[in-house]
Amino acid sequence: MNHNTPLSPRPLQHLDDCRQRVLSAAQLKAHGVNSTALNEQCKPGGSWQQLLPGVFLLHPGRPTADERLHAVLLYAGRPQTRTAGVPTQADRDEPHPPQTAPQAPYANAMITGLAALALHRFVSVPPLLSLDRIDVMVPRTRRLRSTGFARLVRSHGMPAPQRIAGVPVAPVPRALADAVAQLADAGAVRRLLTEAVGGGHCEPAVVVRELNQARLLTRPYVIDAVDSLLAEGRAIAEDRLYEMVREYGLPDPLWNVDLRLPGGPSLGGIDAYWPDQAVAVELDTSPGSRRSGKGGPHAPRQGLRVELQEESDDLEWSEYARKREHLERLGITVVHITPRKLRESLEQQATVVRTALMASDDREPAAYVRVLPR
Repeated sequence: MNHNTPLSPRPLQHLDDCRQRVLSAAQLKAHGVNSTALNEQCKPGGSWQQLLPGVFLLHPGRPTADERLHAVLLYAGRPQTRTAGVPTQADRDEPHPPQTAPQAPYANAMITGLAALALHRFVSVPPLLSLDRIDVMVPRTRRLRSTGFARLVRSHGMPAPQRIAGVPVAPVPRALADAVAQLADAGAVRRLLTEAVGGGHCEPAVVVRELNQARLLTRPYVIDAVDSLLAEGRAIAEDRLYEMVREYGLPDPLWNVDLRLPGGPSLGGIDAYWPDQAVAVELDTSPGSRRSGKGGPHAPRQGLRVELQEESDDLEWSEYARKREHLERLGITVVHITPRKLRESLEQQATVVRTALMASDDREPAAYVRVLPR
């Protein structure tokens, strides 16, 4: 068969973008390519090749990184068998930065693990072409097996995918957990978690929650990496808090202090405190654990594994609420700030703190508390 001869009234030569060079047997059949013609094209030395069961590459030679991604998605998902050769306007205008897609181009499948992190532009992961396996997430009920360079990751709950250059990709926290599940190298795990937080991809609390849900916090090297992750996340948040005070002309507070009633127990640790105005700022950077105020901001989390597995988000918030209510009964205004708020709306957080400081003149004097360094 001459490769330049049209195989149907809808010729294949114009299928020149990545997704159109990688087609399933069902899609080729919709183009008029029967099994005999398909076998002929895929003979040794032929113009086409089979990449995965039921998935074919319409040119000889090594597939590109994009072609491997789409091949995995074709194998694992259930794409539409649209045969129009010209991309739609939506396809042409598709943005490259990640964004939530209302409908993934391949239903019930998305790239996850190291391949997803590569698409999210992590520098600590290998290039896509060097990955022996590409992880693809599918519903747990999907009846498929891992094969070739496609490794299936089954999930009870599928997250909403992000779309990067036309590819449905798992959000960073989920992709990170799926990548860590396949890694036994403590250094690699630590680098991934550090980049996730230090690179601004996600907050430590979200990462730890995903690792906990994936039951990875029983691995000692993951626990060690999480300790470093929490320290990294707190250090970044503290730097942003210092920047907020400096950039927006707030009066200098007392940093990292412990509040106590005279002759009484500790009221808890505070990240910034203005004693004249009785205003405290507390950073919420400790996922799944009680904020007792014990230890410094970089102190190791004792019993982290047990706390993260047993304490719910509701209990964590309840602990914080009790501490806040106690301080406010003493006349101390507590401003609760998360790392995400500091990253996304620094000026707004400065306005909140400034408002609390200015409002101190209208409040009753606060109870006397001792302020001790942590």
